[in-house]
Amino acid sequence: MTLTATRGRQEIFTIALKRARVIIACRDVEKGEEAAASIRAVYPKADVEVRELDLADTCSIRAFAQKFLREVNHLHILINNAGVMMCPYTKTIDGFEMHIGVNHLGHFLLTSLLIGLLKRSAPARIIVVSSLAHNFGWIRFHDLHSQGSYNSGLAYCQSKLANVLFARELARRLKGTNVTVNSVHPGTVNSDLTRHSTLMTIMFTVFALFLKTPREGAQTSIYCAVAEELHSISGKHFSDCVPAFVAPQGRSEETARRLWDASCELLGIEWD
Repeated sequence: MTLTATRGRQEIFTIALKRARVIIACRDVEKGEEAAASIRAVYPKADVEVRELDLADTCSIRAFAQKFLREVNHLHILINNAGVMMCPYTKTIDGFEMHIGVNHLGHFLLTSLLIGLLKRSAPARIIVVSSLAHNFGWIRFHDLHSQGSYNSGLAYCQSKLANVLFARELARRLKGTNVTVNSVHPGTVNSDLTRHSTLMTIMFTVFALFLKTPREGAQTSIYCAVAEELHSISGKHFSDCVPAFVAPQGRSEETARRLWDASCELLGIEWD
């Protein structure tokens, strides 16, 4: 079994223990190698490797996928886990607002490039890491990149709603292929995701005892990746390893299809 995960040390660690071949795709290769080393220190036989991938750069995504497809023959699990949260207004190399560019469009493009291999490797699973924050998000088609006005929290929520909509629409399009797609809310995890927000960092420090550890936050992703009872479950949203509520705007088929078309147009791709 081959698994590709965009960051997420705890997901990688647990699945590596199951003797899968694990490929860590990350922007900071040095940190990725540190994560891989920590895994091997606990489980020396773990088959873990690190490859460079910057989801804020479509050229990097395409280069990663091209090399991956040349060298890897099977892909059974793809965990789209990388993300940014509440960062100052910045754009990706391709001119996308950073939240929607990395959290949604980067994963959208990566998945589109690997979908053929996933189908050929079926049964296969795709896990899209979203958030409870999708409840507070709206897809602003008139200003998807927040150029008219910008609020880092709302931009983050929009991107997390896009994750849910992408997972549901992709699941619909993959019916009958034996490739499943589900989104997850990992919980409120004590991590460095809040590094761009001083207020959030302070709050996370004060309430650290009430937050999930990275290991605890990884459990739902792991469950969706390997649980045997989910072999045919697709298009669902999970939290704490059980099906979770999806906001009405996350259940809109019309919005999901419109976002799909807009994403393809922005990325310059065709994806039937």
